[in-house]
Amino acid sequence: MEQFVAGNRAALQDHVRQHQEIHVVMGNEACDLDSTVSALALAYFLAQTSPAPKAAFVPVLNIPRADFALRTETTFLLRDRGIPAASLIFRDEIDLGGLHHAGLLSLTLVDHHVLPGADAALEEAVVEVLDHRPLERDRGPPCQVTVEPVGSCATLVTERILQGPPGVLDRTTAALLHGTILLDCINLSPAAGKVTPRDVACVSLLEERFPELPARDAVFQALYAAKFDITGLTTEQMLRKDLKVLSSDDVVVPISGIFEDLETFLHRPGLLQDLEAFCQARGYAGLVAMTVSFNERHEPTRKLAVYSRQEPLRSTLCRALEEATTPSLLLQPLPSPEPCVVAYAQGNAVATRKKVLPILRAALGGLGAAGGSEEEAVPPPTPMNSLVEECPLAQAVPPLCPQDVLERVSRIAAGQPPGSPK
Repeated sequence: MEQFVAGNRAALQDHVRQHQEIHVVMGNEACDLDSTVSALALAYFLAQTSPAPKAAFVPVLNIPRADFALRTETTFLLRDRGIPAASLIFRDEIDLGGLHHAGLLSLTLVDHHVLPGADAALEEAVVEVLDHRPLERDRGPPCQVTVEPVGSCATLVTERILQGPPGVLDRTTAALLHGTILLDCINLSPAAGKVTPRDVACVSLLEERFPELPARDAVFQALYAAKFDITGLTTEQMLRKDLKVLSSDDVVVPISGIFEDLETFLHRPGLLQDLEAFCQARGYAGLVAMTVSFNERHEPTRKLAVYSRQEPLRSTLCRALEEATTPSLLLQPLPSPEPCVVAYAQGNAVATRKKVLPILRAALGGLGAAGGSEEEAVPPPTPMNSLVEECPLAQAVPPLCPQDVLERVSRIAAGQPPGSPK
């Protein structure tokens, strides 16, 4: 795997010069660990087994390179397994439209099966789909479609590789697939409502083939910690890592989920300048941050900060949060190092960002707009699949938030059932 990834860029350039087929394997736009590893592993397998020896099989990470640092669990696992980020190819480093127009592109989709509208022109280049989400649209021949209700797309890739010629699966690829399935399926915990017997079987087969793989608990805990690790991220990256955006006719305000204690966040060097630059660059009139941290009993502590240079907007947002009754947030003022930042301890720790969003949306609507609307930030946050509500695989996945996930996983780790009171 290491040599395959290291040679991808040169292979791509050579095939473009020689006008030969380029077969891209690409995950979804969230580019979480499952999408990334599924693309890498399947492209590696196809390169070893394809009957089309003249094609270059190129895994592409479906985000700009600048966003890769936000995928902390992915950067951790690839670094741990000796895959340097410099060797990876990102969406802004390959012209898929140009390759398709030149008649060189074949496209395999993993961890999704419907291209976004901006990529509609690439649909006719899709030759295969491997996904674990419910099928939204049919694809006729010659496209090969594998859509199965398992917990992780990496499970489907593992099955595909294990059904292939012996000796293709190497230790690095096995470790990447093993870790991805464990993280996606919450360490194979039935309480999470995510794992299926096929996920369990693949993890067991990988461990049987490579008994030197680390213990499941160690792998899961390391990846779980890395997923919410903000060490080394800039303020701008922290604010973008988990972002929702609310807008009215005239005002746009984001709310960021931050996994750090609020006091620590507010005393970051240069914070005020960073907040101002972040908002100015994106046309935001202000910003709300919800921080969450956990004690040794896995109980969450939530705090809120409201930033805006515009005093009327800041007062409107603060008043809405302070006076909210559905739910009441039970806010207590906290000291703030800057007059344009208002800080609160949130007494109602059960009120997640999903509960705060309607409060802020109504406040923006009261500014004279037709009504606040919610937009998904770009890039979208890493999807957390079925961990927010009681939603087994057969049910539709609700809107997701990493803060909800962290709480739910912490409760699972503490031995509490998913529906127990917090």
